[in-house]
Amino acid sequence: MATRVAEVANVHGHPDDPFDCPAFRMLPAMLQEQSREKPHLWEYLHDLRIDEIGVPEFTATLGRAHKGMKDPNVVYPSGKGVYIHIHPDPENSRDRYNTIEPTGIPGLAQLMPLVDARLVHVVDEIAGSDDPEVRAMALLDSLEKICTPEEDRHGLFGKFFKRDGHLRVTPAEYLGLRYLIVRDKVGLGVLEPLITDPYIEDVSCSGVGPLFVEHKVFGALTSNVTFDTNEELDRFVVRLSEKIGRPVTYREPLVDAILPDGSRVNIVYGGDVSKRGSNFTIRKFSATPLSILDLIEFGALTYEMAAYLSFIMREGMNVFISGETASGKTTLLNAIAAFIPPPAKIVTIEDTPEVQLPHPNWIRESTRGASKDSSGSAVTMMDLLKSALRQRPNEIIIGEIRGEEGAVAFQAMQTGHACMATFHAATVEKLIQRLTGAPINIPKVYIDNLNVVVICSAVRLPNGKEGRRVISISEIIGYDSISDSFSFIEVFKWNPVTDEHEFVAYNNSYLLERVIAPKRGMAPKDVRNIYTEMEQRATVLRSLAEQKFTDFYDFFNVLSKAYREGLFR
Repeated sequence: MATRVAEVANVHGHPDDPFDCPAFRMLPAMLQEQSREKPHLWEYLHDLRIDEIGVPEFTATLGRAHKGMKDPNVVYPSGKGVYIHIHPDPENSRDRYNTIEPTGIPGLAQLMPLVDARLVHVVDEIAGSDDPEVRAMALLDSLEKICTPEEDRHGLFGKFFKRDGHLRVTPAEYLGLRYLIVRDKVGLGVLEPLITDPYIEDVSCSGVGPLFVEHKVFGALTSNVTFDTNEELDRFVVRLSEKIGRPVTYREPLVDAILPDGSRVNIVYGGDVSKRGSNFTIRKFSATPLSILDLIEFGALTYEMAAYLSFIMREGMNVFISGETASGKTTLLNAIAAFIPPPAKIVTIEDTPEVQLPHPNWIRESTRGASKDSSGSAVTMMDLLKSALRQRPNEIIIGEIRGEEGAVAFQAMQTGHACMATFHAATVEKLIQRLTGAPINIPKVYIDNLNVVVICSAVRLPNGKEGRRVISISEIIGYDSISDSFSFIEVFKWNPVTDEHEFVAYNNSYLLERVIAPKRGMAPKDVRNIYTEMEQRATVLRSLAEQKFTDFYDFFNVLSKAYREGLFR
């Protein structure tokens, strides 16, 4: 049988000091400090089976040093008093992701019904408020009026009522109540720790059993958040859908929606359409996108590639970022959009809002389905794109081209509107096939309106780890009607053997030499000086990274200042 931390010393400590025991002294100093501040963390650590996973380390933030650890055993804080423990699971191919919440305090299960009964009137009063902060403050103010925190030193534990009707609770219980009330009545219940963890990318429920998460540092993990029965899962899915204003029913079992923090959620309700029962997938929204310098640091592309793309965006070229699902398309789109000139007017058009821009003159538009009560008509991508053409934007960004809106996008390109979009295709050839086939049906002679195609992919790196890479950047040259073929130049390509990017079109880029260099005033005999300018720009970007201007908004602010001073033109 596995050994718990407390069993090592066969003692739980002195009654007046639960930390006065050999088990506590086994912990690293920083973990001891955190445990003293947060008793629920010690409650969790107290029951760890150390002969299976060992004593965990504590880190305030995760970094690249933690990425790819063979047997991670790490505790880190994720905010609001919650800690996360990543550790190996000997019986599973995935490591474990355990949330440590202020909910494991003995007595909370008995207290919550008593508190709920006294908060009914408050819940009714705040039901109409759309501001989560207002609702949270109202609940916590009411909790403060009905609870009296007292130290549990005289056998009072479990005796909740005082003579005046107040609930008598320990400080630890009070903190647990504060957390649970906000989590369940304002937040997303058991999902809240996963939503607020900045390192989580995706949350997936495949039916009854544990939730699975995709972690930015530790990859695919199995969480300790579980649904034990179909009835429990169905109840949660219904509450979740109602909380986001898109209730699921047996008649309408499918929902695509946006969570309050901007994350994207897909819900499938009931066993008649999903054989394993209700399920849902959440694609996390990051409040601050990754900058191009972040992506370079992660190895997705190089400074030279970023410099090349900065020229392309500066001159209003039309760019598609293409790849398979979860290949990093939108992440890269957000990052390179920072190279669009700061004064530009930009219109974004999306089904689900995911594009994030730092530009002040940004019109953000999204589609709308037809209302069930016929009070509002549907607004499609096509509708929004046609409207955008009347708004005189400098750049139109389409979240994803799937259908007939692609034809309108190419019409916009023909009339001089710069367009950028994401697209589902793994190669340039497949992208062109999809564009020229049904349902998009772009005439082949129009394809050269698209200037650059960037292909992204989730790949297996030479060291065996998984990563995301820009595997190619290509320039579209044109269509030959005689041979019925398209010509394009691969400018950069990723070498899967060395995990390096190669500038294969050095001194042979059509756009740099034939389009961008002349626009920058270079004579025909001097057009290859554009490569020197590109290298200089790459040096500037490298210098910004060394000076730690890697934050998405800090990076844009530096570029804006350089733009005003004519330094990054």
